[in-house]
Amino acid sequence: MAEFVLTLSCPDRVGIVHAVAAYLHQAGCNVLDSQQFGDRIAGRFFMRVHTETVPGATATYDSLYGGFTPIAAEFGMEWELHDTAVQPRVLIMVSKAGHCLNDLLYRRAAESLRIDVPLVVGNHPDLAPLAAAHGVPFEHVPAGPGLASTGPADPLAVQRSEGRLLDLVSELGVDFVVLARYMRILSPDLCAKMAGRIINIHHSFLPSFKGARPYQQAHAHGVKLIGATAHYVTADLDEGPIIEQEVARVDHSSSPEDLAAIGRDAERVALARAVRWHAEHRVLLHGRRTVIFR
Repeated sequence: MAEFVLTLSCPDRVGIVHAVAAYLHQAGCNVLDSQQFGDRIAGRFFMRVHTETVPGATATYDSLYGGFTPIAAEFGMEWELHDTAVQPRVLIMVSKAGHCLNDLLYRRAAESLRIDVPLVVGNHPDLAPLAAAHGVPFEHVPAGPGLASTGPADPLAVQRSEGRLLDLVSELGVDFVVLARYMRILSPDLCAKMAGRIINIHHSFLPSFKGARPYQQAHAHGVKLIGATAHYVTADLDEGPIIEQEVARVDHSSSPEDLAAIGRDAERVALARAVRWHAEHRVLLHGRRTVIFR
């Protein structure tokens, strides 16, 4: 038996659930799980259905996709169909901090995160040994000055690095990209070309501290709560649709080093959840927001 996940969003109206369920039944599928959400303010409907073919049914991915197309058109749906046997191919991009990369590759090896990682790309060569230890190829793609640099980015270096990234996405059949503490700002052009396909992890505090030394700033301000935010990358820096947030309480006794260590844990957890939910097709974009079926 094959299993599939159908996700969709469309203008809300009567009959959507009935039409989807009736089609899957007629196509020889059994619904294992179904979740839906209607945004009454926006008038939009969201749905995720996990289904399996019944014994003796001849349904395939192609037949299900083709048969559902007229229904999707009738309701004005934005939709996707995924075969759960196919693991998403994920390109991970890093700089020098390895905690998020190590966590993702460990979860992948432990089979708690069903992704295929064909390559790790770094704008510095520092994490090549870590990738090799997990049996994953590494490619060094220089990208000019990083976020900690006070000088302007080199446009040619940015163009070369982003051109190489797009080539790799195409050559390797990459489904989405994860910025695992990749300390570079992506161009608006690249963000547009890969909209909804790049996940970033960002330190988030109250208040929000920008720049390369957020934990020192947090310590100086005496914050009581720190955390991390996993979000989709857009041209608006660190303001893309939020997928997951993790927080931790701290107090006056926490040094900048303590805050950094706690922050690394929050970053690992938030990013791993976001990657898993995206890989399992649980995240649907809703303008600047997300709908997540857990």
